[in-house]
Amino acid sequence: MTLPLVYLRVVECNLTKCLLQQIRESYKLHFRRCFLQKARMSRFLNVLRSWLVMVSVIAMGNTVQSFSDHSFLSEKLYTGTPEFVNGLQARTFGIWTLLSSIIRCTCAIDIQNKTLYHITLWTFVLALGHFLSEAFIYKTAPLTIGVMAPLIVASFSIVGMLIGFHCGPEPQEEVAARHKKRN
Repeated sequence: MTLPLVYLRVVECNLTKCLLQQIRESYKLHFRRCFLQKARMSRFLNVLRSWLVMVSVIAMGNTVQSFSDHSFLSEKLYTGTPEFVNGLQARTFGIWTLLSSIIRCTCAIDIQNKTLYHITLWTFVLALGHFLSEAFIYKTAPLTIGVMAPLIVASFSIVGMLIGFHCGPEPQEEVAARHKKRN
């Protein structure tokens, strides 16, 4: 009678070891996946930050061009009706571009700020809407390279920022709460 009981305990012990081993392996695999996913998310957000800075710097250049020579707009963007472009319209375009540039650069610096992230996304949505309406509704900006460039930049930026929502960092409150739990 003792032999089967010992045998049963050995089998039970082996099953427990096997089960614990599977749990450990499963946990390691889950941890590895989470770690790799966080690394990919972090890498993507760093690329997005670099993209936002680059777009911001280019917008600063467009701002300077809008203030220095308003013919830039009639020659590159609004070629359908260049007579509508004047100094006032160029300066207004320059201020709008400057504001968008500042918002985008600030978001690149503080990409964890959800409100700023949403506002930055909206700057791209507004830019896309503006250039699409000028091209297809008002017919003041035919699809030249000068119009296609901001359309492409705004489209890629919107897609990137929407992906960034899913890769977005945890809110500061959650990080602080988790850190507090550890201590």
